[in-house]
This record gives sequence, structure tokens and C-alpha cells, in this order.
Amino acid sequence: MFHRALSGGSQALRSRFSSISWKPIGKPQQTLASEIVLAGVALHSGETVTAKLLPEAAGQGRYFVVGGVGGQVTTIAAAIGNAEDSPLCTTLSRAGARVRTVEHLLSALEACGVDNCRIEISGGNEVPVLDGSAKEWVEAIQQVGLCVAEASAGNYIDKLAPFLNEPIYVSRNDSFIFGFPSPEILITYGIDFSKVPSIGCQWFSSLINASVYLKEIAPARTFCVYEEVEKMRSAGLIQGGSAENAIVCSTTRGWLNPPLRYHDEPCRHKVLDLVGDFSLLAHNGNQGLLNAHIIAYKAGHSLHSEFIRCISKILCSVEK
Repeated sequence: MFHRALSGGSQALRSRFSSISWKPIGKPQQTLASEIVLAGVALHSGETVTAKLLPEAAGQGRYFVVGGVGGQVTTIAAAIGNAEDSPLCTTLSRAGARVRTVEHLLSALEACGVDNCRIEISGGNEVPVLDGSAKEWVEAIQQVGLCVAEASAGNYIDKLAPFLNEPIYVSRNDSFIFGFPSPEILITYGIDFSKVPSIGCQWFSSLINASVYLKEIAPARTFCVYEEVEKMRSAGLIQGGSAENAIVCSTTRGWLNPPLRYHDEPCRHKVLDLVGDFSLLAHNGNQGLLNAHIIAYKAGHSLHSEFIRCISKILCSVEK
């Protein structure tokens, strides 16, 4: 969020063999033990919006319920097939309805293992930005807890995870995302804001699990460059952005609302975004985040989505 991917051509590498396989991880699908309701400002519209998260049956996955054309209620699955290109955030759309800025919430749900969830949005078509991180979502999930999700027949369903079997990549100019086979989920992310010295070039690399995510990723807030704010607002974006829901850096004056939560908070936030965007590979209550070593450099929501579309196409070709 707040940062753009570079434009240009893209590439994807795979062989004629199955590059990805779904495997059980020895756990049943889960859902929330109780509902969660959080309200706050919408980052781009500036409206006050409410998100209600409700437990859902096994196999239903994660999906949004929003107002659609003519006031009709529309269901939008949190799936890559419903993702559309939009500036500075991840947007899902279906049948004329859309919901924006879904990445922080989906990141928290994916990392915490909330596999099935009904998300009702009211007051607008965005998820509330809260403090600009996933921290409040994670804390709310921890407060209500998780439980095993039952299917409609009353049975449990084993949770599957996607495992990468061979290297895959996408690139645009000098931006890229590589995926390498790995028994564990590892993410290495690099950013380069050479024109903003206080951000500069940063790298973050870590094993990703629920514990690491909670301590090292979830609290990292979205960021923006002060000199670009008015241009974005003139374009109708970040109408609800403020020093309360983003960290703001000037090219000449450095950070305007310190302190940072981590010295490399911008880079960690990019990892948070990646987890949320990669969660769109999930379907039927299974895991979205690849069991792989993901290495990303100067990527963003658009390139994240392109990588997952590539994976999704491979899976579809294998299934056929």
C-alpha cells in the first residue's frame, strides 16, 4: 500500500511438469470461535466503515459480503480470480461490486490460520485501515480464538497447503519475485527508495509462521513519501490517510511521525502485504501462502498478484 510497482513486461518460468502440489499439513481447517467487529476510517475514501468477521463452515473459505449494484448484497470470494489492478491497494470485485484495501485483513487471517471466514463490510466498500498495520486484526483474532471448522455434514476437512516443486518467477524491469522449493515458508524482501534517504535500500528475511508474524510482521505500518501525498489525494486516493494510520517520510526531513516500530518497518510492511496478496491463492478453506522461499525485490501489489495468477494458471493446467 502507498507504493507502486514498476511497469513493463513480465516473465514466468515453469516446466511441463507440475510445479505446485497441494499436500495435507496434518491439521483440520479452522475458523473463528466468535465474531469480530472493528470499525474505522477507510484509507482511500475517508469514510467510516465497519468490518464484521463471522465464523464459517469448513470448505467455504474466506469471502466478503458487500453492497453491490442497486443496493443488492454481493458475495466476493477472497480469490485471485476476483483481484483487479488498482492503485496502492488490493481490490476484489465481482458482479459490479468491489471491496478495496483487503490486504492487511487477509494477511492477518492467513497468518493466524483463519481458513474460513465471512467478512461483512458496511459503510463503504473498503476494509478499515485501523493503524495501518495488521496488529489490531491479529489481536482481535487472538482475543476470540479459533476452533475447528465443521463442514455442512458435521465432519472436519483436512487443510491443504500449496508446495512449490521447482523455481518460478515473474519480473518487470528491475522488479521481480522468485519462488524456490522449500520445506518451510521463507520470505526475503528488498525495497529501494534511493530518493528518500531515511528509507533507502532495506532487506528483511525470515521464516514465516504465526509466532514470527505476530512479533515481527503484523505491527509494521504502511508508509508513504510526504512529497507524494498531495498528488495522490488529488487523484482521489488516501482521503483517509493520516499520521495515525501510516508512517510518513520526507525526502529532505526524514520521518515526520516517529518513532518507528522497527528500523526496517517499511520493508516488513511489504512482507505483510505479500502475505495478504498471496492468500488469494487459497480456495475452499485451504492455505494460500506457498510453502516456498519467496524472494521479492521492488515488488508491490500488482506484481504480487501477477505471481499468484501465474501459480493459479499452472494449477489449472495441471487439473485439466
